[in-house]
Amino acid sequence: MKPTFVLAPDSFKESMTAKEVCTAMEKGLRHVYPNARYVHVPMADGGEGTMQSLVDATGGQIIRKSFTGPLGNQVQASFGILGDQPDTAVIEMSSASGIQLVAPEDRDPQVTTTYGTGELILACLDHGAKHIIIGLGGSATNDGGAGMAQALGVKLLDHEGNELPRGGGALDQLARIDTSGMDSRLEQLTIEIASDVKNPLCGRQGASHVFGKQKGGTPEVLKKLDANLAHYAALIKRDAHRNVVAIPGSGAAGGLGAGLLAFTHASIAAGIDLVINYTRLEKYVAEADYVFTGEGSIDYQTQFGKTPYGVASVAAKHDKPVIALAGHVGKRIEELYDQGFTAIFGIVSGSMGLAEALQCGPSAVARTSENIGRLIKKMRTL
Repeated sequence: MKPTFVLAPDSFKESMTAKEVCTAMEKGLRHVYPNARYVHVPMADGGEGTMQSLVDATGGQIIRKSFTGPLGNQVQASFGILGDQPDTAVIEMSSASGIQLVAPEDRDPQVTTTYGTGELILACLDHGAKHIIIGLGGSATNDGGAGMAQALGVKLLDHEGNELPRGGGALDQLARIDTSGMDSRLEQLTIEIASDVKNPLCGRQGASHVFGKQKGGTPEVLKKLDANLAHYAALIKRDAHRNVVAIPGSGAAGGLGAGLLAFTHASIAAGIDLVINYTRLEKYVAEADYVFTGEGSIDYQTQFGKTPYGVASVAAKHDKPVIALAGHVGKRIEELYDQGFTAIFGIVSGSMGLAEALQCGPSAVARTSENIGRLIKKMRTL
């Protein structure tokens, strides 16, 4: 009987997309099992690569357009449409509002804006979306989703009735929030926020103090931004009638989580759980003989919501063996063997630099997969 291999890796950053990892795994295994059944389920955990993985897994499409970047300039950004659910769109907020779009010397969380993420939401609505999955992470912003809200038609007004400038640094001037001009289509739209960040909006564990430094904030600036977000949250509670300040995950992406919860019909879930659901991973795993997963680096932290851990958890429910591949195998991986992992393999052979390792990624995955396949075949005959 031909075995079934479910191939469910994350991307290997700067080397391969999750789909390309699937292809490399199958290429290696086919040298040993040319007639086996191979099921590709490209995965992600809600961060970078989530849109690509969900589009690839469902045979969807990616649409690329010009949107407002973190500093107000125009940038090229993308959203995806699922192939099996054409009224469901996928956004990565970093596509339009990510830190990679701002040069290190220009990073300033007082002025960066999520306005482009709001434009992405509107573009999805223009495309007929009734449901949007938004991956949070990698933001350049600390505006509590204020820019996103402004793009959707929310008016953030000062004491003189003037619209606030974009950026978290202006939120201390906020006197009134007017939601009457919001795009009416938002009433029929539901949003799932994909994030593994549990930080609240404000306080020592909030968006500003925990994540603001990497976005260019000094201690004085971060203190001000935290106070600004607290003021913003108080006015959201008063004018939009939603209490978002302490919700776990409201501090994700510089407080974009809070903005989405305040102004849209949104809910927060762990990114890996959403991807598992939308790719129908459990259905495929239930039919598998072997499950392959992996990502660029695996160590003890993988068990805290990373893609391979999510895959292993699903496989454990069905008592399926899980084999993980990684470019780098780090510390304390023995902790993972009690979390559903059967074996973990590094793909790098010999000594090589990072650039060479990234370039050789597909061939290294294929070679390692072939060797694992040969071991499986021998063990099946014993």
